Formats: sequence, C-alpha cells, structure tokens
Amino acid sequence: GQLESLTSLDLSNNELTGAVPSELGQLESLTFLNLSNNDLTGAVPSELGQLEALTSLDLSGNQLTGAVPSEVGQLEALTSLSLSDNDLTGAV
Repeated sequence: GQLESLTSLDLSNNELTGAVPSELGQLESLTFLNLSNNDLTGAVPSELGQLEALTSLDLSGNQLTGAVPSEVGQLEALTSLSLSDNDLTGAV
C-alpha cells in the first residue's frame, strides 16, 4: 500500500457512511485509529486484528453491528479501546 508508514489516522466527527474498510488492516504501522462519531455501519472487520502496533482504537458513536471479532481482543499493544454507542453484541 501507499500508506505503509502511516502511524495515526483520525477521521472522527465526519459523516462517513458504509462499512469500516477491511483494507485498514494493511496499515501495519498504525498505532492510532479513530473513526468515532460517523455513520459507519456493518461489522467490525476482523482484519483490524492485523494491526499489531495499534495502541488506540476508537469506533464509538457509529451504527456498527454484530460481534466484536476475537482478533481485536488479541491486539497485545492495545491500551485504549472505545466501542460505545454502537449496536454491537457479544463479548470482547
């Protein structure tokens, strides 16, 4: 990908719609991802579990549904996780 050195991506407080792109899982250097307060729908992609350097993930304030993929729970570097204000089900 063209953004392989990107470490921080903040697209919060926009009016983004549709699904969280699974391609985000290819941004292997990413440590901070904030997609909060948009109109994102669908499931949390399991590909986010490939972001081994990720320390902060904020998907709050969307319309995400389904279970949180177990891959997200295996992100060992993750110190901050916000999934509030969605329609998610199951355990993290």
